[in-house]
This record gives sequence, C-alpha cells and structure tokens, in this order.
Amino acid sequence: MREFKDIILKVAKAYPNDSARGIARLDPNALLTLRLSPGDIIEIEGKRLTAAKVWRADRQDWSQDYIRIDGFIRQNAGVGIGDKVKIRKAKFAEAQRIVLAPPSGSHMHYGDEAADMIRRQTLKRPVVAGDILPIMSSGTHPFVGRMEPVPLVVTETHPDNVVVVCERTEIVLLEKPAKSVRSVKATGITYENVGGLGSEVQRVREMIELPMKHPEIFQKLGIEPPKGVLLYGPPGTGKTLIAKAVANESGANFISIAGPEIMSKYYGESEQRLREIFEEAQKSAPSIIFIDEIDSIAPKRGEVTGEVERRVVAQLLAMMDGLKERGQVVVIGATNREEAIDPALRRPGRFDREIEVGVPDRAGRIEILQIHMHSMPVADDVNLEGLADRMHGFVGADVNALCKEAAMKALRRYLPDLTSEDEIPQEIIDQM
Repeated sequence: MREFKDIILKVAKAYPNDSARGIARLDPNALLTLRLSPGDIIEIEGKRLTAAKVWRADRQDWSQDYIRIDGFIRQNAGVGIGDKVKIRKAKFAEAQRIVLAPPSGSHMHYGDEAADMIRRQTLKRPVVAGDILPIMSSGTHPFVGRMEPVPLVVTETHPDNVVVVCERTEIVLLEKPAKSVRSVKATGITYENVGGLGSEVQRVREMIELPMKHPEIFQKLGIEPPKGVLLYGPPGTGKTLIAKAVANESGANFISIAGPEIMSKYYGESEQRLREIFEEAQKSAPSIIFIDEIDSIAPKRGEVTGEVERRVVAQLLAMMDGLKERGQVVVIGATNREEAIDPALRRPGRFDREIEVGVPDRAGRIEILQIHMHSMPVADDVNLEGLADRMHGFVGADVNALCKEAAMKALRRYLPDLTSEDEIPQEIIDQM
C-alpha cells in the first residue's frame, strides 16, 4: 500500500466562522501536493497527533504555507500559533463507539438527549483518543446557560487511531473525568476570540509568549526578556481580552487584579496584598499578572493627596523592579488614561513596551461581527460589509452590544407566545 507523504506547514489562527468546527484550512498547493479534495480528513502531528477536516483557504492565504486551525485543534496537536506541524492524508475508520468525559477537575450533568445532540453536532468529524471535542449547547439544553463551546475529552475510541463519527456511532458520556484524561485546559479565550487587533496581538505575543516558551533565545542575545507591557486605548477595545488570550495560549498561570480591589483603608494592607500576589505568581510561574485600571493604583505621586496611594505606587515600583529576580512573571497593565500613570512606572525595566489598542478599522469591524455572530442564527439577507460601513468608530464592546440588542429584538417577536411557567416548546426555539 502506498505511504501517504508528509508536508510541513506553519500554524495560523482560524477564521472566525471556523471556530470549534474541527476544520483545517489549506491553500490549493498543499491540497494538490497531498492529493486532497475539500472534505477529506488529514492527520496533524505536533507534540501530539490529531485529525481535522480539510477546506480550502481564502485567496489572501494562498502560497503562504499556512494551516489555519482553531484553539481546540491547536491544543489537541500540542502546538501554538507560529509553530510548525506535519500534515498527511489520514487513514481512518468509522467510529463504533466513543467515550467522552469532562476535563479533569470538573463534573458534568447531561440531559436526556445529550448523546443524540452530540452525535448530530459531531457527525462526520474526525476524532483521536485524547482530543478535546467542543460541543455547542443548543435548543435541547444538556448544558444550560452556556454560550461558548463546552469542552469534552475523548477518553477512548473503538477502533483506535483516527475515527470519524457516523450515524451508528454509540456515544458514551461520563459524568466524572476519567483517570486516563490528560490534564487539559478547558480552552477559554483564544486568539480566535480577539477580532480586528492582529498587529496588537502580534506585538503582545512576541513580548510575552516568546520569552515564556523560548527563554534560551534571550540568553543567547544576552538580554533580559521583557517584564511588563502596558496596553492603553479607549474603553471596550479589547485590552483585557488580549491579556486573557495570551495567558491562555501561552499556558501561563493568569492572575487578574482590578486596581481598586487592592486598596484598603488599613495601614500597610494594600502593599501586603500586592506582595502576596507577586509571591503567588512566582510560585506558580510562568505567570501573567494582569492589572486592570492600573491608573487607579499607580497615579502620579505628585498629584495625589492620600498617603495610601503613594505607598501603593512605591510598592508596585519596588515589586516590578525587585532586587530578587522575578523569574518568568510578566506584568500586563491596562488603562484608558495612560497620561495619569506615575512616570516612574513607564520606564524600560518596568513597563518595557506600551502598546496602543485602538478603535478597529472596517476589516476589523467585520471580523469582530463574525466572532460575535458565530453562534447566532442569522438571516440570509444580513450584509456584514454594509453593517461594518455604518459602524464607524464602534469598538468591540459596542459591536457586542449591537448583537445582543438584535437578539433581544428578535426575542420580542416571540414573547407573546411564551408563558413563564412551562418549558418553551421546541418548535418555537427552532423557529427563532
């Protein structure tokens, strides 16, 4: 039997509409080399082996040697954006049975029709034992109140290796994590959730992900890796989102502080809290400490009257400069009033880089719209380009609000038919 040949491609983030669908996008050259047509199954080999269904990439990606896969497939393959993976055509069988369990550390309760719903959703999808399978909750709600995909881990498949879910596949659901389950992060916010901020994400990644994954580069260059990044820009542009995505994708421990919650009226307590946070981050390094509204705890010392604020600023300066090495601990600060921050914080060695997270342009707005509309049932006549043209000056939070408002408006059409006591009939949910 002829062996399938391999090619090596670079991983890029998925298109917004492909998120959680188990799709890999390849350019026509790669499809030709591997003798694939759209809809075929490929094996993706990074640190682990996983499988995905192939589709053709958009024209702007042709001849770039990229493979576009989402956060779930990246985690299944054990790779990050920018890493290289081996691709080959897969040999696969139909799955007779697959066993799914929740990720370690969580329990799951399923509704009566959960197995059927999961089979419908994952039909013709390739899986390998050890993969994370994202399941979207739908009308029949086994996972109530969940908008983002629910990650389940494939603990075993019959037969082994790459299998494809079909109508006859028996789906077994475990309520507790299986012993054999590798510890997986239930993929939270990935780069697919961050729209319209390509260059900003790229800059934050090279400042944070690189030193965490490859500290040897910086040793070779004889320089200290960056220790702090200040993200500034108008409210609602996605500063917190970038920080969460970077922490999640780099596998770092994420500690988030909102500026005001550190403040205490008792002498010395605010500084003590700051010290504890930095100590905790050091113990569980690599870590990212994210300080939101940093202007509230580190205002210019010349302009504040309170003693507490001055002491907190001094403590933060000391912690960020630290006589002890901070190790793999990066501080990300976010603010929409960068001019109000004490200038001593804004010097190299504390916040090495300041990155503006601005208002998205037209292409950015289209991408953000696609991300928010990804799991919404949208009418065929909705014109994204036209919408994006009229949304000049909207930031990510505004687009999110617009989508919510549209959904609530659609819901009002059905409100007269709904009674609060009984369960809502399935027909009405399907009509929406």
